[in-house]
Amino acid sequence: MGSGWDIHDAVYARELLISNKQNGYRDIIASIDLSTYRRIPWEDNVPFFLVSFLDPETKQPLSVDPRGITKIVSERAAKFGRECYAGVEYEVFHPLQVSAVRCADHVLWHKTATSLAEKKFTNLRPLTPGNHGYSLLRTQLNNEYFNAIFDLGRQFRIPIEGHHTETGPGVLETALAYTKVLEIADNAVLFKYLTKSVGMKHGVIPSFMAKPWGNLPGCSGHVHVSLRDNTGTNVFSLREVDGKGGRKDAQYEDTRYLSQEGEWFLAGILDGIADVMPLLVPTVNGYKRLVGGEAFWAPNAVTYGYDSRAASIRIISPPSVPPSATRLEIRVPGADMNPYFALSAIFLLGLRGIEKKLALPCEPIRLLTAEDRASGKVKMLPTSLEAATQLMMRPDSIARESCVFGNDFVDHFGGTREHEVRLWNQAVTDWEGQLYTLLSGFPSAR
Repeated sequence: MGSGWDIHDAVYARELLISNKQNGYRDIIASIDLSTYRRIPWEDNVPFFLVSFLDPETKQPLSVDPRGITKIVSERAAKFGRECYAGVEYEVFHPLQVSAVRCADHVLWHKTATSLAEKKFTNLRPLTPGNHGYSLLRTQLNNEYFNAIFDLGRQFRIPIEGHHTETGPGVLETALAYTKVLEIADNAVLFKYLTKSVGMKHGVIPSFMAKPWGNLPGCSGHVHVSLRDNTGTNVFSLREVDGKGGRKDAQYEDTRYLSQEGEWFLAGILDGIADVMPLLVPTVNGYKRLVGGEAFWAPNAVTYGYDSRAASIRIISPPSVPPSATRLEIRVPGADMNPYFALSAIFLLGLRGIEKKLALPCEPIRLLTAEDRASGKVKMLPTSLEAATQLMMRPDSIARESCVFGNDFVDHFGGTREHEVRLWNQAVTDWEGQLYTLLSGFPSAR
């Protein structure tokens, strides 16, 4: 998802906005953010900084720079007198290494990636077998790795609120501490770097692939969001005088303990979520996680509900939590999301909802029936990257509005997603080989 080439260093199939053949795949300016200074504890404490990217001619932030987009989100919220806060939860699959070289008194895991490639990334051995969510026992099987994530994360300025096993062989879930939007986006990206770096030293390869197996739940990247005012008060919560019985003018019972501003924010997400799906689910594999829908804890419709893990947007509010903890959990993204883009999409849609004072476009999920889905009353989200990209790139997409991402961003990012779709369409999979090699051309009916 870079400026001129993909994650395997192949140039995009068509010329895109930033770095392309016409401009000679020019350099762009990296502006160091001194506030991100930290040291890498597992690399002899070498200094580390994050950067933002600028146009080499105008010296202005690039319209597609992940950190730049997130800064724009904060600036737009500030115009409302608001500050964006968020938390991120990652579910991570952990295959063990399959090859190691012993040298003196330590093990070098430098052949791990080679070993996986030699196995063609199939038949991987997970860190632990079976489904054991929230287990106190399973983490003891890999205590050194498990505790190193906590300890080195703290030294690397990535505060972790929770770290435990989740459903699925070798799956751990980590909740990163709630904080300002740019900081949590930075922390979420650096958490991936942290786990992969620490994992290599313990013979583990943490994978943020959204759907490692076809018959089990995928790995999510749930996002929690709220807004605060200039005093630090959560504006999604009700004033104390209103909190006792909830908000009488709430559109539905589910939003009774969500402020009017919070309801507008929720309506904004619901109104535009289908048009920003590639920002939430950016890969071909990510949509396989959504195919199973609620049965695999991966909602694939425009739905919401109070404390509902079956809905795409879960309202977390009193009476189950204190008013100060009122927030929305967006359950659509997988662990493969880019946190800058996913968080930006959510906040930009929510702020749009506040600005337009949008009404909730549908009933809460508890009032919906199977017949509502069959009749089309429930709006479904796209379940392929190709369909999602087409929806985002259409001329009247909400993503193209100037108060959301705008045309330049959509055209560039959409082009990178079209590139991935093209590579996928050209690929011949093991499934095709197993199905067609011997039997292709024979009648399928018996």
